[in-house]
Amino acid sequence: MTETNQNWTKEEILDIYNKPLMELIYEASKVHREHHDPLKIQVSKLISIKTGGCSEDCGYCPQAARYHTNIEKNDLMPVEEVLSKAADAKATGSSRVCMGAAWRNVQDGEDFEQVLEMVRGLSAMEMEVCCTLGMVTENQATRLAEAGLHYYNHNIDTSEEYYKDVISTRGFEDRIKTLENVRKSALKVCSGGIIGMGESDNDRIGMLMGLLALSNPPESIPINALVPVEGTPLEGQEIVPVWDVVRMIATTRIVFPKSTVRLSAGRTEISKEGQALCFMAGASSIFAGDKLLTTPNPGDNEDMQLFNILGLTPTEKKKDNTGKVKIRKNQPNAIEEEKWSRPGHTIERNLEATKKAKEIRRELKETN
Repeated sequence: MTETNQNWTKEEILDIYNKPLMELIYEASKVHREHHDPLKIQVSKLISIKTGGCSEDCGYCPQAARYHTNIEKNDLMPVEEVLSKAADAKATGSSRVCMGAAWRNVQDGEDFEQVLEMVRGLSAMEMEVCCTLGMVTENQATRLAEAGLHYYNHNIDTSEEYYKDVISTRGFEDRIKTLENVRKSALKVCSGGIIGMGESDNDRIGMLMGLLALSNPPESIPINALVPVEGTPLEGQEIVPVWDVVRMIATTRIVFPKSTVRLSAGRTEISKEGQALCFMAGASSIFAGDKLLTTPNPGDNEDMQLFNILGLTPTEKKKDNTGKVKIRKNQPNAIEEEKWSRPGHTIERNLEATKKAKEIRRELKETN
């Protein structure tokens, strides 16, 4: 059985990435079959429980308050609405729910208590539950685990070097600190990245090296293709070729043989044939529904049609840590102070997008 080799060098992984595509897919498919059922696909539902208004300046994100992207902003969603959406998703084949909130970091208080209630309700529905809420302390991660959460998602996005060209309001080291906080709890780690942001092949491999540098490899690795959104700093980026997505998935599968590799954002730009190649290369999970947070996604019916063509079957919820987390007794949920960084450097295209947004808002205000 192939084990994750955390001693990979960047050069070795780059050699894998640059193999002839047919050879790369073949090798990745062999590794995939060693550890996963190639005919099983996990269908996940992503629910944006709090949309927009984020204080960060991530160049790819339409939820950043400083950019003008015309997304519909929403406060934290009621618990009952989240559970209803999850029930609908389960009825159409989803076994996993991921809740996303546009926060810089989790803050103890009423909103976090409401998220914990959501987690308890979803876990009771016998669904695999994941959250992506921004940076999190060890104590907060433990409380999420106690509520029944299975995975915590916090993508490192790209290489440490290129990260500075995409985000200036928090440091790469904060991403790593969050993931290590999650690892110290009973939660599983979900972390991957985005391709198509203008990064080099070296940066793509650098992202994988960043994941290998963690104390343990992530159990779940989403591979996202940038969806350029008007108003964001990266609105002018060309759609990443499907061949690059396939290469990235195949390389990730070989380097992380036991992890679940998730074909995530950007599927609307990938043909059915391209998605089939992604599954052959080792992707074993997709997000269902017609929207991923704020960007388009193929609908449930379209996905089921593709599954029927390829002979794929949605998986049921896997065994997880539900009921196995030792609930702390007589231990207060102390507020834990974590000093998250604010690097303070400037990214010209982010500043230009912010300036443009201010001008648009001023014009709208004058018009109204």
